[in-house]
Amino acid sequence: MIVSSQNAKLKLVRSLQGRPKGRQKSGAFLAEGVRLVADALDADWPFRFLLYSDAVNEHGRKLIERLESKGGSVEEVERSLLQAISDTETSQGLAAVLELEMLPLPKQPAFVLIPDQIRDPGNLGALLRSAAAAGVQAVLAPPETTDPFAPKVVRSGMGAHFRLPVHSLSWEQIRAYCRRTRLYLADMEGQSCWECDLRLPLGLIVGGEAAGASQPARDLADQAICIPMQGQTESLNASVAGAILMFEVVRQQQ
Repeated sequence: MIVSSQNAKLKLVRSLQGRPKGRQKSGAFLAEGVRLVADALDADWPFRFLLYSDAVNEHGRKLIERLESKGGSVEEVERSLLQAISDTETSQGLAAVLELEMLPLPKQPAFVLIPDQIRDPGNLGALLRSAAAAGVQAVLAPPETTDPFAPKVVRSGMGAHFRLPVHSLSWEQIRAYCRRTRLYLADMEGQSCWECDLRLPLGLIVGGEAAGASQPARDLADQAICIPMQGQTESLNASVAGAILMFEVVRQQQ
């Protein structure tokens, strides 16, 4: 059992909770809680190790047994130590350090999401969750967007990272990848999404709430579209707007 806060594994967990540089240097990211550990196991995602405390529930213990049966590294941690490094207010007693491996991008994408300047981790995670549900094939995170593998993004994504290719790319790389894809920019001054032909293939750019879309995003977009609103609200939360537009694409496909 780990009983020291100076243990190397606990130090690694703390480094993964900070800046993207720590995750990139270690080649790993953190997934806390029963739901995320279960999703990672179901996706056969590579585990570096799994930590648990006596606070874990019966479902969590079954997940521990699953990983051990595969030869995975599992170690118990004193409850207060695991709680101290938890990114949540109340730890579920389960934290996994996973290999930072992105799923491969499809060669000919038909449905792409580009979250531009989305800096709130909760918003980005919610966008990823909606993207996975809507059948998006790839998420391309440009510069100035928060790290998609930050703990709060992973937690808000509710397992989307294990089902959806999520890559941080430069604008030059995004332009090259989407060269055969028509790109729509969510913008209040755009054409109504109800009146646009959103049949595949296409890409959807959703800008941040504070500053909106960046100039590189505007330069890259083929057309601006908006969500018609009947009330007096000026704008929608970025994750809500993105979800509405993604499912309008789904509606038009069906």
